[in-house]
Amino acid sequence: MRVLYRNKSEQHELTIYDTSKLYGEKGRFRVLEFSNAAVQGAMDLDEPSRMVLEYPRAMVHLMERNHPDYESVFVIGHGIGTLSTYLSNRQVKVAELDAEVVELSRTFFGYRGDYVLVGDGRELLEQEASGSYHYIIVDAFTAAGTPAQFTSSSFFTMLKDKLHSGGIVLLNVFGRVGNDRLVNAIHATLQEHFAYTRSFALPAETTDEVQNRILVGSDGPISFQTRHMAGFIEQQPGEGYVIVDSYES
Repeated sequence: MRVLYRNKSEQHELTIYDTSKLYGEKGRFRVLEFSNAAVQGAMDLDEPSRMVLEYPRAMVHLMERNHPDYESVFVIGHGIGTLSTYLSNRQVKVAELDAEVVELSRTFFGYRGDYVLVGDGRELLEQEASGSYHYIIVDAFTAAGTPAQFTSSSFFTMLKDKLHSGGIVLLNVFGRVGNDRLVNAIHATLQEHFAYTRSFALPAETTDEVQNRILVGSDGPISFQTRHMAGFIEQQPGEGYVIVDSYES
């Protein structure tokens, strides 16, 4: 492993490094890592356009399967710009809290997109017109995990207002494969606002393994094909509580 950059910002401890092996695959990879060794983006230096991580590949399948002709997308959380780059031929807006992350995506990962809004993703989404988006993607993390402001009932109320009729929200959250209390709560809160929800995880050897979990909400049925989910399988969360903002409680 060769470290190219390391810095502790207000939001994250950021590390960028090159490695010859990633998740058991040999090659030449460049990785953006946040606090607690959490990989937030990875690039195949021999094939930069390839999506290395499974969760963005699974999200793209869900998007193209359910609304093949989708046009407008709002993304909260930029990382190295994997999803932003893939969506560059659509009407996409990206919100990223940390300006340093945006600059690093350009300097070390060759991100060329123009439209990244620097600021609080919830506040920026709130400024958008009602019914603006076919998809809203929440892919934001701090050292403590998914920020609480993106998991509360009031956030989903606002988010749903920004979706087209039949629009879909996709969330990438961290949690244990088994009975994770926070994942259960986020899913329960999502169910309060959307008639249909689905939850996906990668198979794991132990239920204590912490990994990306994909949660999806819509007012219409959510379709997927397992063979195109990059290894993710459907997994129903346990019973959870509804999350409210501190000022609501």
